[in-house]
Amino acid sequence: MTAQLHGILTALTTPFATDGQIDASTLRRVVDRSIDGGVDGVVACGSTGEFAALSNAERRTVVETVIDQTAGRVPVIAQTGAVSTAEAVELSKHAEAAGASVLMVVAPYYEPLTTEETVHYLRTVADAVSIPIMLYNLPVATGVPLTPDLVRRLATETDNIRYIKDTSADMAYAGQLIHNHGDVISTFVGWDSLFLAALTEGSAGVMSGSANVIPAHLVSIYQALQNGDLDRARREWAQIYPLIDAITAAPYNAAVKAALDAVGFPVGGCRKPTLDLDSAAAAAISAAAVALPQLSTAK
Repeated sequence: MTAQLHGILTALTTPFATDGQIDASTLRRVVDRSIDGGVDGVVACGSTGEFAALSNAERRTVVETVIDQTAGRVPVIAQTGAVSTAEAVELSKHAEAAGASVLMVVAPYYEPLTTEETVHYLRTVADAVSIPIMLYNLPVATGVPLTPDLVRRLATETDNIRYIKDTSADMAYAGQLIHNHGDVISTFVGWDSLFLAALTEGSAGVMSGSANVIPAHLVSIYQALQNGDLDRARREWAQIYPLIDAITAAPYNAAVKAALDAVGFPVGGCRKPTLDLDSAAAAAISAAAVALPQLSTAK
């Protein structure tokens, strides 16, 4: 599936069983939950999927499972960045062979790279495959901010770099990408509380961990905007914002899993050392989930 990415992409959570192993059957249900909710794509092994807590073998298993369960219904984006170029290339080649539509590549997240090291790393990964690449701007974790000029350079000089996911939480930065560099790259914003702002600013879409929890609500807002109904989009966003706010105010991966539990879709806890939420944060998420509006069939 090589169509241009757009819309709502779920950054899939990775379920774990009580013994700490990947719960593949629940992962398949997580995939179906998002697709049944109408999302435009799913992302395996993103930050919400706790990729840094997985072995490379486990990352390959997650990618294969998600691709198999998706069965061509929506594009699958596989996050294949790693702490070494060789690992990133190996994971990228595997995901391409397994049937991923797009590869999302984060910079190494332990030792911050220089600009030229970053360019060499990303180009090497992109050159190793033929499918599209999505850059992953995650400066809080990598220490490597992808400046708008650097993004343009990479997208202009490397044919298959076509997308960027920005998780800087900086709409000014995202706006520069959208308005100044939209001719060479499509921008997805990856910060849940900026969902409406990003779409109204003109982003190609949003990649959201909250889409695990409320996929249909987020898709409804996106469709309202596509139909030119900003008032409806604002109204629906205001209704779900308390849950989004409660999730983003807490440790994120644990919060997404707590929110799934609150809506009756438990997926287990996070990999240690990440702990479950404290009682106050869990209660805030639960209260917001209980207050979620029912989606109307008449729009």
